[in-house]
Amino acid sequence: MPKLSTTPVSQIKITIPEQLYAYLKSKADKFGLTLSAYVKNLIIDDVKDMDMPIFKMSKEREKIALRALDDYRKGKTKKIDNIDEYLNSL
Repeated sequence: MPKLSTTPVSQIKITIPEQLYAYLKSKADKFGLTLSAYVKNLIIDDVKDMDMPIFKMSKEREKIALRALDDYRKGKTKKIDNIDEYLNSL
């Protein structure tokens, strides 16, 4: 079974003129790509020379996260299989 990616993803929606759409579509077709894959590759090519930004947590958030991780490791957390049932139980 193939391994599923755990990388978080975001979806974007753009509005472009019909003429630009037709041009991009023809370029994508030329390379045997979907329009989405072609635009994704354009974006990747545009940012490939940039370093990925690293955002540091505030001290307070880091403290909360480390406490939660510690609770998880000590078995103090519980798995929620059904969010609706959990929320109704509160």
